[in-house]
Amino acid sequence: MQLGALVYEEGEGARVDEFLAALAGELRGSGIRLAGAIQLNTDGGDRCRCDMTLEDLASGRLIDISERRGPEARGCRLDSFALEDAVGSVIASLEARPDLMILNRFGKREAEGHGFRGAIEFALANNVPVLIAISRANMPAWTAFAEQMGETLPFDDSAVLSWCLQRSAQARARTLGELPASAQPSRITEAPSARSQSHR
Repeated sequence: MQLGALVYEEGEGARVDEFLAALAGELRGSGIRLAGAIQLNTDGGDRCRCDMTLEDLASGRLIDISERRGPEARGCRLDSFALEDAVGSVIASLEARPDLMILNRFGKREAEGHGFRGAIEFALANNVPVLIAISRANMPAWTAFAEQMGETLPFDDSAVLSWCLQRSAQARARTLGELPASAQPSRITEAPSARSQSHR
């Protein structure tokens, strides 16, 4: 299957982010061409400790997706315009037919049909495998979205790395014409508008 899901429990988000960052580094070192976005959690000093930065895996560009609300503000707020920028960058990078796409979350906005959902659909329609993290709370929405296309992967370094290397090799072979394109259900035929996928 072309869609791999890492399911995590409540409170494990930071662990997932670190896992995906390390995985992306190892895959790059193996020559895998990546697309997608992973989250880098930073301590902003006098700002909220859950400031969020996305790294565009195709370009290496860092995009701050947290609203700057001041040191007295409580809780975190997502900057939907910055997220829209990140989504647009990821969708554009898929035109180059990368070997693998990694996304840090299938979250609330994806469950509602927004966020990176269009990027996932475009990747799958073009036989680019996708690895994504999903919280246990979002599993019902994920199951409805993925249908028979997805598989759950164990939270194990070697197992996930093996899955990524195998799927990316198959994707590259298809791009080079060495393998026939697999019969993936195609939900869209062209890249979606980044603006239509905003508001995570």
